[in-house]
Amino acid sequence: MLRDDENVAKGLIAILRDVTELEALRSELQQQEYFFNLVGKNHRMQALYQLVQDLSDSDATVLVLGESGTGKELVATAIHGASQRCKNSFVKVNCSALSEGLLESELFGHVKGAFTGAIRDKIGRFEEASGGTLFLDEIGDLSPNVQVKLLRVLQEREIERVGSSETIKVDVRVIAATHQDLQQAIEDGQFREDLYYRLNVMPLELPALRQRKEDIPLLVNHFIDKYNARTRRNIQGIGHEGLELLMDYHWPGNVRELENAIEHAFIKCRGGTLLPSCLPTHLRSDDGTPNGQASMRPSSDKEYVQQVLEECQWNRSDAAERLGMHRSTLWRKMKEWDLIKR
Repeated sequence: MLRDDENVAKGLIAILRDVTELEALRSELQQQEYFFNLVGKNHRMQALYQLVQDLSDSDATVLVLGESGTGKELVATAIHGASQRCKNSFVKVNCSALSEGLLESELFGHVKGAFTGAIRDKIGRFEEASGGTLFLDEIGDLSPNVQVKLLRVLQEREIERVGSSETIKVDVRVIAATHQDLQQAIEDGQFREDLYYRLNVMPLELPALRQRKEDIPLLVNHFIDKYNARTRRNIQGIGHEGLELLMDYHWPGNVRELENAIEHAFIKCRGGTLLPSCLPTHLRSDDGTPNGQASMRPSSDKEYVQQVLEECQWNRSDAAERLGMHRSTLWRKMKEWDLIKR
């Protein structure tokens, strides 16, 4: 409303905006089955695609949550790919794969002589990712000391190499991911609350595969195409009974476990169609019927991990693959729960 000096209304100003393109994009996203390397048409996945698109013009820190095997790294890759930083580096660090000392050097770099074996200066992943995106996977496994240093980086946007007092400015978008309950970790005194709030600017949670089972046929076709190209085979698809078997299974290892099942089937299949007999035996009960309800987890994660270890004859590599977690994470849980072969 426009008014003159005597506060008498003289006119109106209207601001018009053409939202045709925006609405068309929203409509397109609602119908998408593929978004970057993500696959799914479930409504949870559609909401995820939209959120990634919303983040495209932002440098906000993102915390990707979800069970192991749901595809958190793929989401981080999509966020980077949709962002204005997409032409610069996307650098990945698995925080559970390295000891505290090695991880600190990996993240922040070190100077010559900082420790035994440091024979030359080395830049860290923060410097390597400057101008781009740094993906910190398994952020819940950070030690308290590294948590303090990461908090400073997020606050000040500067780092210090190990063994140096010189500060280096970094321009990095941080995406963190974890399958752990960080709120519980805070209550247990294992994760800093102030770091959690710095990371949790934009939380993004991936659904478990059992929550979007209508996406299983899409994912199966995606993995068949992938392994056809990799193995130079010509598998046409999966039979009806085999697909029913996959639809009835609970998928505790999520999409990673489904991909492993299709790769297993490619090894055993000798025809043009994947059959139930080609799929891993643990997907079926002893009488050959789908192992859906039987695959539900026991009453606690400890019991489930012990069950998988026993089924894998205490082979940690096989058990970690079945569980959809890193071997070091499994080993830590085994020590925490005193799980040993009796």
